[in-house]
Amino acid sequence: MNKWIKPVGSVLIAGALLVGGAGATSFAGVSTAYADQAVDRNIVNVVGNGEISVKPDIAYLSIGVDTRADTAQSAQKTNAEKIQKISDLLKNTWKIEDKDIKSVSFYVQPNYTYNDKEGQTVKGYTAHHTLQVSYRDLSRVGKLLDDASSAGANSIDNVNFSVENRDQYEEQVIQKAMANADLKAGAIARAAKRQIGMVLTVSQNDVSNPVIFAKSEMAAAADNNSSNWVAPGEVKVSTQLSVQYELK
Repeated sequence: MNKWIKPVGSVLIAGALLVGGAGATSFAGVSTAYADQAVDRNIVNVVGNGEISVKPDIAYLSIGVDTRADTAQSAQKTNAEKIQKISDLLKNTWKIEDKDIKSVSFYVQPNYTYNDKEGQTVKGYTAHHTLQVSYRDLSRVGKLLDDASSAGANSIDNVNFSVENRDQYEEQVIQKAMANADLKAGAIARAAKRQIGMVLTVSQNDVSNPVIFAKSEMAAAADNNSSNWVAPGEVKVSTQLSVQYELK
């Protein structure tokens, strides 16, 4: 969490001469107080939200293969061959670099059936392997999915669109969030017949994940010869600030 704090000094306000010691004391019935205690009673805390819509520049594709066979070894072997074919397609035909292709899921599991006579029994095995592919030419995402499907991919999940360099938008959303916090604090102060003073503290609540992924709209044409249509749309870049103001 990023946090900027403007220190508020403590000033001793005394109505009479204090003799020795430190801190809050009393003399001849006169009490002492500290300014920071007064500030604690005169603050307002708000949360400011900032959000902008931007065009995505990268797509994350989940391309997988599920293979069923009588034995675990056979399922795994056939599945590996299909995944290798898809991987070769991505690298050689689509010129996607190794760093943009990674395995995110792999397993081999038994398939069970049940009947009253035999109970639960194993009926073959399923091997599963999913690749996550980062791809930047968004206009060709549909064609890429078509080619992967033709190469043997039978488990293609939703496409996620995002922005690769998030930092370029962070200043904009922070400014929007701060303006939103100012607006809220000002409205609260006016309702209380008060005025907003200086900003005492600011903290950014969601710096670790300022971008919200947007899922694609993906439609397969009825004609198998037609390509998938994928619309990237827009993604939302957002942040949230917790702001504490002095209340005059």
